[in-house]
Amino acid sequence: MSAVMAADLPVKQVVLYKSGVGYFERAGRLAPGESAKLDFKAEEMNDVLKSLTVADNVGKVVALRYDSSEPLAQKLSDFPFAVGGAQSLSAFLDQLKGARIDIKYGSDTVAGIIVSGRTARGDEKAPEREQVVLLLDSGELRTLDLAAAASIRFADPKLQVMLKDYLTAVTQSRSKDKRSVYIDSSDSKERQVSAIYMVPMPVWKSSYRLVFNEQGQPTLEGWAIVDNTTSDDWTNVHLAVVSGRPVSFISSLYAPKYVQRQTVNLPDEGAAAPVIYDAATSTPPPAPPPPMAAARPMGGAGYAQMAKSARGPLRDEERTEVASNIAVNAEGRDLGDLFEYGFSTPITVKRGESAMLPFVQQKIDARKLLIYSESYGKNPMSAAELTNSTGKTLDGGPITVFDANSYAGEALVETLKAGDKRLISYAVDLGTRITTAFDSSEEVVREIHIRRGIMTTRLSVKETKTYTIHNVDQKAKTLVIEHPERSGYKLLNMKPAETTTNAYRFEVKVGPGATEKFPVTEERVYDETVMVSNMTPDTLVTVVKNKALSDAARRSLQQIADQKNKIAETDQQIAAATGEINDVTADEQRTRQNIESLNNVSGQQEQVQKYARQLAAQETQLAGLRDTVGQLKKQKATLESGLNSMIDKLDF
Repeated sequence: MSAVMAADLPVKQVVLYKSGVGYFERAGRLAPGESAKLDFKAEEMNDVLKSLTVADNVGKVVALRYDSSEPLAQKLSDFPFAVGGAQSLSAFLDQLKGARIDIKYGSDTVAGIIVSGRTARGDEKAPEREQVVLLLDSGELRTLDLAAAASIRFADPKLQVMLKDYLTAVTQSRSKDKRSVYIDSSDSKERQVSAIYMVPMPVWKSSYRLVFNEQGQPTLEGWAIVDNTTSDDWTNVHLAVVSGRPVSFISSLYAPKYVQRQTVNLPDEGAAAPVIYDAATSTPPPAPPPPMAAARPMGGAGYAQMAKSARGPLRDEERTEVASNIAVNAEGRDLGDLFEYGFSTPITVKRGESAMLPFVQQKIDARKLLIYSESYGKNPMSAAELTNSTGKTLDGGPITVFDANSYAGEALVETLKAGDKRLISYAVDLGTRITTAFDSSEEVVREIHIRRGIMTTRLSVKETKTYTIHNVDQKAKTLVIEHPERSGYKLLNMKPAETTTNAYRFEVKVGPGATEKFPVTEERVYDETVMVSNMTPDTLVTVVKNKALSDAARRSLQQIADQKNKIAETDQQIAAATGEINDVTADEQRTRQNIESLNNVSGQQEQVQKYARQLAAQETQLAGLRDTVGQLKKQKATLESGLNSMIDKLDF
């Protein structure tokens, strides 16, 4: 089928998603033998080739053709000539040496084979001239001026077609953004053809208005903002928008993929000499011929015909009390984890234009309150608690709040499933001030355990943050306090209204012009460990007095404390005896020095004898002190062994 005969299929249905793609359905009737043409941008072709599905109600789709993405230089490299941007006619003909051409000069025609093309230099008398040299049928060579030629024609029809294809490729390359897909059919009857595909599209956006009334439920009004960035007008199309994020990605299918192959040549060799083979000495019996395989017809893969998803006009949604004069003609339905809003009235959006379409206008469960977090400063935020009572999924987006027929502020909300609840804040409440005060109690021992000589003490500390709320307005208010949840801390004697991933929410009622205090008490419980052998007797006595111990544990620890005291007393005795040894040793050294000095003086024998007796007494004293230290060290070792045994037996 020729591309000239192809007919465009108009857009019938559009579905926009949050993942950056759009679902399109085109459909139309084609005349007998006519092909269908779909136009796309070049960057859309990967998604088109990944998702395109075609249905034909009469014949079979035999082929899908599309404009190649092969680079122009690669396309033109297959031609035996090139047409440059400023190339002369003679230079072009020079590339076609050997081709036969007919050159018409008025009523005369000169036919021949191209020998060469050239440009003759000009001078003062004659300008530069383009010429071609032809070999005529008579055998003579003739040089002809091309400027005087009325027309030039290639005698070979294949060369004429080749030049036309060359120029077509150049023309197509100028339209870089447009690519066409052609749908050919084997049937010559009139038929209905539809094509379904996905292409990249801007994400549709949601915008809401929340209107509080003096009486009754507030009204939520939702608008879908869509952008037609395609090259086609959407005229009376069935439009739907889907909340949710299905997985979508790009696969490179449009660009030709080339594989780099190795260049392998056989080695150059001389002429082959005859080979003489030896005769065989034995031969095996001949093998039977293999059985012939049955011939099997080759079948094409074919195109699976997909039933068209016929989407008729959607039912009008039951009209609810409206906040503004709009008509909502959208019907919502669940699509697994997704939610679709389909507009029952056909929509028209011209290319390059955008549109705002109302998709919800219903009463919604909502209550006004205040919300406070310490990061806000001294004033809480005016807020609303929304419960999605619409029965539909509300896509995330900005909300403009109106209260008492006036603008109250703006908020953002994430996607809200049916029945889900969310807080939004839209203004600072200057009529309420909040201050905080922090208090901490002393550590309290809750449990003591000893196992394998290690004492683990479980301690707790209570901390209280008091929120003081000053309501200067003469109206009652409900305040939600967001108190941060801290790792290792647990609330005491209170239960929050809600818990988020990182905060507790408490509700506090504040009367007109009143001041309320709201304390939040938390307890932190943690463990400390210490080796019993490293604890001093005084520390052990302190532990023994703790009420968290049982009587048996208290007695065991008291025995260890007493044992440690005995060891400490023994250490003191050893230290005292060691000190005496050091003092006596020093005295003994002085006595020896005195004896040595007096031995050199005549008449001092009596004094020398006196020092000698004193030295003997000191030696006796040192021997006794060393025996005492030895006994004390043995006693300490016995006490330490007993202490270690006591510690090893501890288990509570």
